[in-house]
Amino acid sequence: MRTKFPVEALSKIQTPFYYYDTDMLQQTLDTVNSEASKYNNYHVHYAVKANACQPILKQIQASGLGCDCVSGGEVKACLEAGFDPKKIVFAGVGKADWEINVGLDADIFCFNVESIPELEVINELAGDKNMKARVALRINPNVDAHTHHYITTGLNENKFGISLQQMEKVIDHIKQLKNIELIGLHFHIGSQILEIDPFEALSIRVNEIQDLMEKNGINISVINVGGGLGVDYVEPDTNPVPEFDKYFATFNRYLNLRKGQQVHFELGRSIVCQCGSLITKVLYVKEGDNKKFVIVDAGMSDLIRPALYEAHHVIQNLSSHSTKIETYDVVGPICESSDCFGKEEQLPTTHRGDLMALRSAGAYGQIMACQYNCRALPKDIYSKDII
Repeated sequence: MRTKFPVEALSKIQTPFYYYDTDMLQQTLDTVNSEASKYNNYHVHYAVKANACQPILKQIQASGLGCDCVSGGEVKACLEAGFDPKKIVFAGVGKADWEINVGLDADIFCFNVESIPELEVINELAGDKNMKARVALRINPNVDAHTHHYITTGLNENKFGISLQQMEKVIDHIKQLKNIELIGLHFHIGSQILEIDPFEALSIRVNEIQDLMEKNGINISVINVGGGLGVDYVEPDTNPVPEFDKYFATFNRYLNLRKGQQVHFELGRSIVCQCGSLITKVLYVKEGDNKKFVIVDAGMSDLIRPALYEAHHVIQNLSSHSTKIETYDVVGPICESSDCFGKEEQLPTTHRGDLMALRSAGAYGQIMACQYNCRALPKDIYSKDII
């Protein structure tokens, strides 16, 4: 399905804001559930860092997914949205004591742990509460995800996780911790992965690690392969829902599971990205010496991905009826040269007041917004509320 923009209704709302097509989100969730349910031991957790708006979280919770959190604030947001604590996992390389206590007090399913010092702190805090904390070790499989270096997380030189060389040392240390229960292994090799090969390589590496652990008499019940499945930023209406069928089938084909093992996935971008768009209005059309600029009221404070990752979002003029196509640089109002959404964009003739959409912004858009230049944070508007 294509995202539908109720242009007349949207034009009456103060810009900039995020518009979420809840029908698109539901179609994506239905596809995830349909494809994952082909394998009775597959469980999907939504990666909350992609988008933590309460209406989004509540719709995901209602569809039966669990959640993957990377902060105490995200754990609280998921509890508020109604997620079962037994479906909450808590990852992150730097968990503060208060964040760990939030997870312990809620008795969440699992902490994904990334170092011996973290294990020791969780053990101490769990001991204070006379309880055992369930943990999975985040292991760096040293698999190249072939994605942007800022969002590659599974190589040895990344800050995340435990290296393969340290794994046995960490496991031996766990045996000394009375308030820790090792239930799984956790992996995450990166984000916006558009090829299947890295997931094949990850599966093969997981098999090797499991073989090594079994030789040491260690058996686990959960394999968490993270997420990372990418989306089509170039043609969002042509490919609105990622190929979840190929994604899950790849792990089913290459992952050698032991009897009774469960597989957990942590999908974020692929679930929420295409349902969201940043809506903005044209402030000015500026004539330069060699080019034209469309200056909009949204800026890098509202959508930082282009400035941070050199990412590109499809830009659409929703209100122009012109058949003439012109070339523009689309920029924001912030006093930074990097506040640019697109160069040499081919758009219908554009004027002040036109309504524009920056597509595929449901993931890592609103959640990363800030108040640089003392700007207000963008609002969130939902299709179900205005159609």
